[in-house]
Amino acid sequence: MSRCVIISACPVPPELAGLLRADDFIIACDAGYQNCARLGRRPDIIVGDFDSAPCPPQTGEVVVLPHVKDDTDTEYAARLAAEKGFDEVLLLGGLGGRRVEHTFANLGTGLGLEKRGLRATLQNERYPKEAFFYLSVFPLEGRAEGVYERGSFYELTDAVLTMDYPLGVSNEYAPGSDCITISVRTGALLVVETLPDNE
Repeated sequence: MSRCVIISACPVPPELAGLLRADDFIIACDAGYQNCARLGRRPDIIVGDFDSAPCPPQTGEVVVLPHVKDDTDTEYAARLAAEKGFDEVLLLGGLGGRRVEHTFANLGTGLGLEKRGLRATLQNERYPKEAFFYLSVFPLEGRAEGVYERGSFYELTDAVLTMDYPLGVSNEYAPGSDCITISVRTGALLVVETLPDNE
């Protein structure tokens, strides 16, 4: 399976370099090329209007986008990934940061990738099991069917999640469990990990 990694501008901790594969095709969005340096990888393409970082030296393929446009830089990169025929997209640097509207926009971009037939994952910090307080799962489109959770205190089997009944909120590891696995048959899921000091 061919995978594209889109790296956007929200800070990406260096430890996430472990998520990257040697054969990943990397698209950096605007200031995302600075995250690539932290991860020890060079982007294959850099796209952006460069409103959050200066345009980098022309050492590789750089697509300069206009400031006045309908697509965000990340959305443009997602469409480029779809056009290039990738099966899967991992998006780093798209969650968190000072501008919550960009997080929502990037969640929408991930959903759009799924609707185009690409498997999309948006990832930010990863924490060891001992650091978790709660893990919550929400249906990103308002409804998700065939949801399974294993290794959690409250397991789900072929469940239906809807936004008007938060069944997936505030779960945790089951005693003796080292891994929580989550899958869904139809729909998209938003998984939120909460640390103790964020209660």
